This record gives sequence, structure tokens and C-alpha cells, in this order.
Amino acid sequence: MHPAELVIRGRRVVIGDSIRPASLHITRGYISSISIFEDVPDGCELIEADPDSVVMPGLVDTHVHVNEPGRTDWEGFETATRAAAAGGVTTIVDMPLNSIPATTTLDAFNAKLEAARDQLSVDVGFWGGVVPGNTGELAKLWEAGVVGFKCFLIHSGVDEFPNVTENDLRDAMPELARLGAPLIVHAEVPGPVEAACCQSIEGETATSYETFLRSRPREAENEAVQMMIRLSRDTGCRIHIVHHSSADALPLLKKAKSFGLPLTVETCPHYLHFAAEEIPDGVTEFKCCPPIRERENREQLWDALRDGTIDMVVSDHSPCPPEMKLREQGEFMKAWGGISSLQLRLPVMWTEANGRGFDLPQLVEWLCAAPARQVGFKLKGTIEVGRDADVVIWNPEREFTISPSMLHHRHKLTPYAGESLRGVVEKTFLRGQMVYDGGEFCGYPLGRIVLRQQ
Repeated sequence: MHPAELVIRGRRVVIGDSIRPASLHITRGYISSISIFEDVPDGCELIEADPDSVVMPGLVDTHVHVNEPGRTDWEGFETATRAAAAGGVTTIVDMPLNSIPATTTLDAFNAKLEAARDQLSVDVGFWGGVVPGNTGELAKLWEAGVVGFKCFLIHSGVDEFPNVTENDLRDAMPELARLGAPLIVHAEVPGPVEAACCQSIEGETATSYETFLRSRPREAENEAVQMMIRLSRDTGCRIHIVHHSSADALPLLKKAKSFGLPLTVETCPHYLHFAAEEIPDGVTEFKCCPPIRERENREQLWDALRDGTIDMVVSDHSPCPPEMKLREQGEFMKAWGGISSLQLRLPVMWTEANGRGFDLPQLVEWLCAAPARQVGFKLKGTIEVGRDADVVIWNPEREFTISPSMLHHRHKLTPYAGESLRGVVEKTFLRGQMVYDGGEFCGYPLGRIVLRQQ
């Protein structure tokens, strides 16, 4: 048994469902024991959180578009993982688009792994993709270490990642079920979107948020959810609904889960913080798909988090160069859809959750434990003996106003600019090594590539 090399302790440590004083003893990057606050071995390095600060697991974000290789001018591993570290996130999982090539073949995955090396400030895992005709690649990608597979039911926004039809899924899903691999789904179908876009609404303009909102109706999500529930039941394939926004589909999801269907659901901070009624016309940094919906819809999403219908909250960080947002023209219908928020998930969620009576252990479940479980990262997401010593120290009482200059994403345009939030990240540790300290990054990138744990 090797002695502890580092102790991180605090008066408010989130361990399971409890918040209590504790000392985390760290040996060779792992939590070797959890002891009383006063227990600090002689000669051991000590880092002590301020009395008001919280010590909790590093966040896990399973929905991040890093875009490297191929679109590194949109984002990249260096900038994305630095932003993650600054936000208390110690593990991200990269989406198979919008990189070039998309991660739909083994060769493309190898190109992605090569691009990531020596750039990572936090740990990074990877999703593969399901597109028409690539069923033969799925087992290769799974064995190579992707954590699962993503598909789109509607145009993805990039031609390298075409959407699938029900027939494509009936080809791919039995193979995923055989492998035991999860399928994560952008759940909007084209029919209701095409119908909405064909309708002429008097007085609408391309700069109106209401125009855009009507172009992505709830029916597109509702029908997609119905189809995926049916296909999961038929094939036995595990399904995860990404960035869910339609409150109308929540009863369907709740019922399917009550029947034991292998189904999980995520939503995102922007659906829980913003409301359509408050989005000004022409401010295209708010555009994402599915869209940010009405205030009453938002509150139903919060109710679904409370009752467990929605399992987790991830960022869906989907950046682009600012000019692609067409900010000067303000044209929602033509601007790129995606929100930059990787660094901000913790304070956004704490500000909103605390105001609704949720507590810190619930926050840890949504932001850390549930995403880690989803991708099978058994060493991540909780403070337990034997887990990676991935830890964030943050002050939940401190308030701040978001300015673009404090963000470490490659591009600073975000709808959160000017928002006042509570919760300041003070220090982030990856396997016991400090990677972020009060605005400063620490030394050489220490992040690792994390492949599926077989």
C-alpha cells in the first residue's frame, strides 16, 4: 500500500448523497481513502478548500463538438480541453461530427486519435457515428474504443455526416444490440420541419426568433422519440436521446422508461436557463437545434429532471467561427445552429437548480455521475475510493457576470455573455494533478485519451 501523496480536504465535500467535512487521500492519481477532515498524514501535500467552497467530482461532459481534425478553426482539442478545465470539467466525450473526416470509419477514428495527442488538458473519449451504409464499420470502431454511436434523423448541418432513415436504423441497430453499444440520437424527423418551413406566416422575417422557433416544431421531436422507442423495443438496442427540448414528448419517455426500455435522456443548460419569449430578434448566438422553447416548456424540463425522466445535463458545445452566425445580418434561418457553453455548465446549472430547491448531490448526479455511467467510465464521476482523483473546488456563493474575455473556447460568441451567475470554479484536478488554478492553467497538458473500458 503506497502512502498518500496529496490530501484535498474541505468542509463541504460531496460524497454520494451527503455533504460533509472530509479529507481525500490521493495516491498515484487515485483516491486511496476518504477520511475525516483532520486526517492529514505527516509530510503529505495539503490543499484545503475555503470554508464556503465545495469539493466535488470533476464534471463529465459527454456531448462536445471538438471539430478537430478538419475544422480546427471552429474549435480544437487544445482550446476545448482548456475551456473544460476552467469549467471544472475533467472528462469530455467528442462527437463524431463536425470534424473532417467524420468518425464513421476506423481510419477516420485513427485520424481523430492522432490529432488529439499531446493537446489535452483533460481526459477525452470519443463517439463513433452511424450513417447510411457504414454498418460494416461499427464493430471495428467499437473494438477500437469508441463509447457508442451517434446518428441524426434529420440533416446534421454538414454533408460528411448524412442522416439516417428508419430503414438505415433497422440495418444498424441489430448490430449495435449485438455489440452492446448504445445509440445516441439527434431526435428530430424531417417531416414536421419541412411542413413548417413551407407555411407562410404573415409578417415573419428571417431575423425573427419566432420564425425560427416555428420552423423546428415540437412535433419533429415527438415523432422522432416515438420512432426510437419503437425501434428500441423491436431490436433491443440501447437508446439515448440527446439535447432533448420538447416537453410534449416527456410522457412518452417516462412511460417507456417505466416499462424497462433501455433508454436514457439528456438535456442542456440552454434549454433550462433561457426562454424563447426572452430571445431578441436578430441575436443569432441563441440559435440551436432543437431550439430553445417557451418558458412553460422549460419548467416542464425541470420537472422531468426532478422525477428522473431526464437523466443528465450536458453542454452540446457546438461552436463555429463568429461569421457563420451571421450576427450582422441577424438571419436565424441561415445562421449556423450551435451554442458555445463548455466552460459554463456548472454555474448555469447551479444558478438555476439552486433557485428551484435542488441540492448539490443532485447537481453531481446530473453533471458528473450520470454522464460517466452512460459511457461506462467507471473511474469517473463520483468521489469514491479507487476512482480517479478528478476533483473540482468551487464557490457556490460567489456571483459573476460572464464576459467573452473570460472564456477559453476558441471563439467567444455565446448567448451567455452578460448573464449573471453563481458558482466560481477555483481549482480543477485531473488524477490529483492541478490543471487549473484561479484563472491560470498548470504546466504541460496532462489529459489522456480514454477508450471504452472493455
